[in-house]
Amino acid sequence: METLYHQTNNTVKEIEQCFQRLGQVTPQEALDVENAIQVKITQANSNCDRLDVLLFKVPPSQRQSSKLRIDQLKYDLRHLQTSLQHARDRRQRRLQEISEREQLLNHRFAANSTAPSETCLQLDYELQHNTQMGNAHRGVDDMIASGSGILESLISQRMTLSGAHKRIQAIGSTLGLSNHTMKLIERRLVEDRRIFLGGMVVTLLIIGLIIYYLVL
Repeated sequence: METLYHQTNNTVKEIEQCFQRLGQVTPQEALDVENAIQVKITQANSNCDRLDVLLFKVPPSQRQSSKLRIDQLKYDLRHLQTSLQHARDRRQRRLQEISEREQLLNHRFAANSTAPSETCLQLDYELQHNTQMGNAHRGVDDMIASGSGILESLISQRMTLSGAHKRIQAIGSTLGLSNHTMKLIERRLVEDRRIFLGGMVVTLLIIGLIIYYLVL
């Protein structure tokens, strides 16, 4: 099981490296990189399914920690799959923008010999407006993708805190911890939960303000 886990973890790191390369290639070359990422994600998900089966063969004392590691792999893969879909959408929009820009330029050159100067100026304005709108849309999409990643991370942390709370209660019952000690631990978990909720609210407000100003 350990060998398969480390193999899958290395695959996740390779996918992250592919995403770095994805931002450095042209839209045409990006398709090959996206396909390679999808193959790796599919293989890693298949490995996670095998790890779920092997988990039942792990000694009970180690099963909980092993399950947490597998769950973290699954979370990372879900996040990477979402990021891949965002990258595909951005590539499609870039290709569409390039096509529309070429159509505008071709139309301008075709009409340049007969059209009045006002028409050429209008085409220049449309070309500039189209470019600005494309940049604004990409900015909004990038912020939404970043915000989604932050929210998913916060949700994962909340689930981790809830699981830790239950494990602490179980351990406390086993070890016979005093009520005072248990209350101190629970108070700390409540404070962590408040920090989590506050961070989520602040993140949503920042994303909303950025989207508002970009649209304006």
